[in-house]
Amino acid sequence: MTAAPDADAFTRPYWEAAAGGLLLIRRCGACGRAHHYPREFCPRCWSENVTWEPASGRATLYTWSVVHRNDLAPFSGRTPYTAAVVDLAEGPRMMTEIVDCAGDALRIGMELVVAFRTEGEGGLAVPVFRPAGAAAPGTAVSAPGPGTPSRG
Repeated sequence: MTAAPDADAFTRPYWEAAAGGLLLIRRCGACGRAHHYPREFCPRCWSENVTWEPASGRATLYTWSVVHRNDLAPFSGRTPYTAAVVDLAEGPRMMTEIVDCAGDALRIGMELVVAFRTEGEGGLAVPVFRPAGAAAPGTAVSAPGPGTPSRG
């Protein structure tokens, strides 16, 4: 059993972009602010004039916790893992996981780039983050190639 999110009609563009190695965020046409997690309205001004846009894939580490015990499937098979909150370059704060970095090497404000891990039977690509400049991740997590948004 894996912790794959369910894609619905609204979130399908997000998951399809992630499968192609692209992180999407939502931007409000009324106030201009970006937000994440995806919602059908702006959480700041409540406008429904929001659209998808590619994120750069860059972030900085805001906070983290190394989880050594989690009895819930599938997380029990992943321990230890690093649950984190990152500040995306575009402004929104995002909950995620840090990969390819030991917990004692993490520092608040360190630069990160997005990578994607395939989850669940449907093979959804879930965004995770790794230190900028880290060696290419292993087979469980893949980072898109350079040169386009969200491609570290």
